[in-house]
Amino acid sequence: MKHIIMNMVIILLSSWTIQAAQDETIKVGEVVVTASRYEEALSTVPTYTNVIDKDAISNSTSSNIPDLLRAAGLHVNDVAGNKRNMTVDIRGFGETAGLNTLVLVDGRPVNQADLSGTDWSQIPLDRVEKIEIVRGGQASILYGDNATGGVINIITREGDALRYGAGFAAGSYLSFKENAFISNSTDKLSYSLSGSHFFSDGYRDNSETAAKDLGMNLNYYAADFIKLNLSTGYHNDETGLPGALKESDFSAGASRTDTINPDDFADVTDYYVKGGPEVYFRGDSFFKLDASYRKRTFLTFASFVGGTFLGDTEIKTTSVNPQLLIKNKIGKSMNTLTLGYDFQEAKEDIENDSSFSGLATFDLNKKNHGYYVHNEIRLIEHLVLSGGYRHDKAEFSFRPSTPDEATMDEDLFTGGLNYNFYNQSYAYVSYAKSFRYPVLDELFNFITNSIDTTLTPQTSDDYEIGLRHYVTKTSYAQINVFRIETDDEILYNPTGGSFGFGANENLDGKTRRDGVEFAISMQPVEWIQLNAHYTYMEATVRGGQYKDKDIPNVPKHRTSFNSVFSPGHGVTIALNGVYIGTRPFISDFSNSFKKQEDYFVLNGKIKYQWKTIAAFVDLNNLMNKEYSEFGTLSLFSFPVESALYPSLKFNTLFGLSIEI
Repeated sequence: MKHIIMNMVIILLSSWTIQAAQDETIKVGEVVVTASRYEEALSTVPTYTNVIDKDAISNSTSSNIPDLLRAAGLHVNDVAGNKRNMTVDIRGFGETAGLNTLVLVDGRPVNQADLSGTDWSQIPLDRVEKIEIVRGGQASILYGDNATGGVINIITREGDALRYGAGFAAGSYLSFKENAFISNSTDKLSYSLSGSHFFSDGYRDNSETAAKDLGMNLNYYAADFIKLNLSTGYHNDETGLPGALKESDFSAGASRTDTINPDDFADVTDYYVKGGPEVYFRGDSFFKLDASYRKRTFLTFASFVGGTFLGDTEIKTTSVNPQLLIKNKIGKSMNTLTLGYDFQEAKEDIENDSSFSGLATFDLNKKNHGYYVHNEIRLIEHLVLSGGYRHDKAEFSFRPSTPDEATMDEDLFTGGLNYNFYNQSYAYVSYAKSFRYPVLDELFNFITNSIDTTLTPQTSDDYEIGLRHYVTKTSYAQINVFRIETDDEILYNPTGGSFGFGANENLDGKTRRDGVEFAISMQPVEWIQLNAHYTYMEATVRGGQYKDKDIPNVPKHRTSFNSVFSPGHGVTIALNGVYIGTRPFISDFSNSFKKQEDYFVLNGKIKYQWKTIAAFVDLNNLMNKEYSEFGTLSLFSFPVESALYPSLKFNTLFGLSIEI
């Protein structure tokens, strides 16, 4: 690892001399909101943060948000091979990545209170303005639970000048998509309304999916200092679940497109509404109140050896989030103080019908209270010190259950130092303490109708140092080194429990994630944009029964690159490649099975713009690679064997849109 770090540093230092014309003006730093819950320059954020803007989205080869995040260097798994069931891992949490990565939509947390995690399909890509990715636990004091690996904030489009348009796309596996939008803005009112419909037969048998989406953003300026916000969204999808294919299935003649679960499915209906006022005073200071309500229903059917399972779940989530931000001077130093309170209540009603246990109903509830303070002070012109504290408390209740209640709380701290050493170039060092609570169905045992009183919150210490240097106004290189040490990491232990089905447990040894992340972005000429990401990570268990074992589904090497060529005459050509190294199968904590194979996938896009009309073709998996992003151990087969979820081979999507 030391050699890799040294090589990265040498590359970065060497890049300082490339195109380093001193008379060039470095572009104004990007503005982000996720890391501090208010707008600030990227150069003041003490962790690796990057922004995917609307131009990058338009020119990407991605058709959904997780694919876009994969191109940005994150580890993404398409579980079912139909672009509907996706997991996203920022910093090596493997099979619990979805519980350690906080996902926001316009600042509203969308992680579920149960194991279902994040529904990535609820926000279609054509509704997204930009995406901010904050790696590491720095944002935990501001958002609380689930932010150990990092935070992804999906920011939707607001209304601007009068625009409207529509689009249609069709491609492999009988895939079709239609979408339309309208937006407008006046002195007092702005709005954006969009809708889409998608259908695909899927790469594998029983992987068909159909989805409908509606979304609206509305802003009203009641006065010069008062802004009222309202956003809402509706999503519905019906999706087949083809399941994994075991080694024995392939040996028996199964093809990559087959399924052994032809009747499994999941139907989801999800809608939310969010709104509140922003009141500005003393210039840039403000008081903000966000309130939101979300209702998600989830009907799923699963078949397994010896039985079937039908689950009907409804989760209602209510949150209230007041925030006060005060900007002032302390002496000659500019100071920004943020005070806030987060309240969230999730009520989950479950009706399970299993061939083993019959019909049973459950009521699971979680109330969460978080109080936080964050301060950022510019000590001198180029030096910024930031830090914060959060007290968080969760109250769980379960019916029927004995016992039926549990309470957990955590105290978090963070600190960071940023130094602007040359125009927009900066270096930083930071520390963060983060955590995650058990989710409802980790804490509750549906077999015994009881709470696992031994399960406790996991906590992590996150250390990071990094540097971003702008060589020219359009080119930069970044390197950062991090370590995450976690106590009581919560996971599903396949050998745990007293019924032979495994159990959700706190790992009996610490875990450590040491990593180096390197990114480079350059524009050698006006019509070429290039960027690349590389991550090296060692993720291991440091003690207990799995001492010195690698954490499942965490590759040591991960690389992505993107190139966009705009030669003129309305033509844009994009090329994207992703490499994921070998990694242990999901649930293989003992590392006793052969590792899942590495893969490299190349995608392309050709786009032509003529006045208000645009046409494109996406060419995915150009090399027609046979690979699997996701693999697991089949724990209920005897003997236990590895199983794969085959990923798509070469596929295409053609589209046409008009915007006025």
